[in-house]
Amino acid sequence: MRDDETLDLNLHRRIRARDSGAFEQLYARYSSAIYGLALRVTGHEPLAQEVVNDAFLAIWRAPEAYDPARGSLRTFLMSLTHHRAVDAVRKEERLRKRTQRALNLDETTGEDVAEGVVEDAWLADRRRLVTKALETLPHDQKQVLEMAYFGGKTQARIAEELSIPLGTVKTRTLAAMRKMRAALSEEDE
Repeated sequence: MRDDETLDLNLHRRIRARDSGAFEQLYARYSSAIYGLALRVTGHEPLAQEVVNDAFLAIWRAPEAYDPARGSLRTFLMSLTHHRAVDAVRKEERLRKRTQRALNLDETTGEDVAEGVVEDAWLADRRRLVTKALETLPHDQKQVLEMAYFGGKTQARIAEELSIPLGTVKTRTLAAMRKMRAALSEEDE
């Protein structure tokens, strides 16, 4: 194992132990490379800075998301940054389009207003069906889904907060998703 990898593994171990000094070292070590990647993907300095902050905050909040068996910490950070940068660009594009529509800057030629009404109605109905299906789940399955999808928590974080094994969280999530899929399929028919 190279010295760089040994240093990274040590930093990761210390970050898992909530050592802020290790986090500062990790930031000093990789922030410029990560910023460069974020800037290349987003093309905007403020957005790139936001992506860098988001990526480092993610590793601080959930250091267990990094698995040394799957690659180096540098590779993990770069991948995390790339995904977050792409998501940020997509979000900015959606916001730009929504703003254009709100300001009525888009061309309306060929636009069918009824499509938007139908889509809104479909989404409202779908939300109602999902909520109804969620209510049919056993408490433990419903709890992990709500923590993951509404609370934005990783499965590792859920396991930690509920003091249950990670495998149990995964099993409950899978069972809940299968029941939700079956319930929604019945509703669709």
